[in-house]
Parts: sequence; C-alpha cells; structure tokens
Amino acid sequence: MRLLIALTLFPLFSLAQPGSEIYLMDIKKRGDQITLSNPLNITNHKGYDNQPQFRPDKGIIYYSSSNDNDSGRTNIRWYEIRSKKSDVFVDTHEREYSPTITPDGRFISCVVQRDNGAQDLIKYPIIGGDMIMMVNNVKVGYHSWISNSEVLLFVLADSNTLWHYNIATKSGKVIARNIGRSLHKIPGTEIMSYVQKNSTQDWTIRSYDPKTGVIADLAPTMTGREDICWLDKETILMSDSTKIYSFDIVKKNPWRPVTVSGNTDFLKGITRLAINKEGDRIAVVVAE
Repeated sequence: MRLLIALTLFPLFSLAQPGSEIYLMDIKKRGDQITLSNPLNITNHKGYDNQPQFRPDKGIIYYSSSNDNDSGRTNIRWYEIRSKKSDVFVDTHEREYSPTITPDGRFISCVVQRDNGAQDLIKYPIIGGDMIMMVNNVKVGYHSWISNSEVLLFVLADSNTLWHYNIATKSGKVIARNIGRSLHKIPGTEIMSYVQKNSTQDWTIRSYDPKTGVIADLAPTMTGREDICWLDKETILMSDSTKIYSFDIVKKNPWRPVTVSGNTDFLKGITRLAINKEGDRIAVVVAE
C-alpha cells in the first residue's frame, strides 16, 4: 500500500519526458474557416521542448527545454520570432516547467520541481534577476493567472485538484477535483477555463468565474484529450494527436478540422497549443 501511495503522489514531471519540438505557424480566421500556414521548427533540438508561452508585448516565446549538460533537468528558454534567435532565460540545477508571463508583464512565473519531490510556484523578473518564491505549501503541477495576486493551480493530490489561490495570503480553496492540466484565461474576459475529467474519456471543458464562483459547461473535449487553447473568446482549438480542430462555444457545432496548408508530415503526437495576443500566430508542440 505504501508503494502504491508513493507512486500516486510521485512528482508530475519525474518520469522521463518524451522528445518534442515546437513549431510556429501563422493562423488566420475568416468566418468559420481557420487556416494554419508557414510552419517553422523553432526548437530543432533533440529532447524535450514544450509548454510554449507567448510574451504579449514582444515577439518572444518562452518554453521549457531539456538541458543537454544535465541529464533529466529542464530550463526555461526564449525564442525571438523576428531574429529567429534562441537562448536560455534561466539556467539552474532545478527543473523548471510551464513558463508564464504574469498579468503585470514584469515576471516569468514557472513551476520548479526539486530533488526532494516538492513542486513550487516561483517567478523571475522578466529583465533578469533572482528567483522569488510564491507558492510552496502545496505541490503545484500547472498554473494560470487570474490577476496579479490570484492564480488557478493544478495541485497534485490523491485526485488532481483545481485551486483558486491567493498569493498574498498563501491560502486557497478547492474548486474542482479530477481535472486536466490545461488551465487558461478566456481572451477578452475575466473568466477562466479548465478540463473536468471523469471515469470515462468523455471529458468537459468548463468555465469558472473567479468573482462569483459560477462554473459552467462550455464544450466536450475530443475523446481522451486535455490540451486546449483559445483563439478568441468563442473559439477553442484542440488536437486528436495528428490534426487540429476548432469548436465554437456559441454555435455548439461539432469539432471542425482546421485547414493546414502545405506539408503536414510534422503534425504527429500533437499536445500543447498556444496562441499570441494578436491571434495571428500559433505554437504547436509535436512529437520529435
């Protein structure tokens, strides 16, 4: 029994990360038609490259990348779209994941996994500087900012739980249990979204209003898939592993395939998706 519990609570990122690459593509929406074009591999690096995040005020993408000089470790890197240059943002002996720009634009927050099994939420000044601790009293898997002082947390426990957490008071409340890893703020709103799982693989994308606490169903996921992103406040993108689909939460039509122009051989093992603030570029994580 002790072994079973230990395996259940083992850190989320401890297993060997599969090799992955990040492709940058142009994205256009005209009416109900969404088109992706001009794919470019921005990592081109053997090993783990994942969890892309666009910086809203600059043409920069932050992502988590395996460290070639320290087996099993990951660092946060950045890629500048215009110059096509990439470099390390933070290089530590820890394992950093899920780089995210804070609402004030001044910091990069991320989850750090420590050798003792702890997983904390920390941040670094975006212009460079020392690490600042934010959450170290629960085991954080993923996060998405509600405001400068409040954040949604995916917390590892017997069942993965969704927390509405206050950074200043270091306290939070459980909103839902048995959730997916994809947490987002819906563009143009103050509403958050998450994936609610169940005993089958027919899961549900739900909204959560941090002010009122109201939770509502938005859309079904694709069967057994949990990674989503928002193109705009009405349009969700998701993948079945080889193709990308869209769903309109107002029209409630079935998932519709997105058009990808040119060679699509690189689209395999698709997981995470991220879209920039302008809605004209998308980062797609694929299998290596």
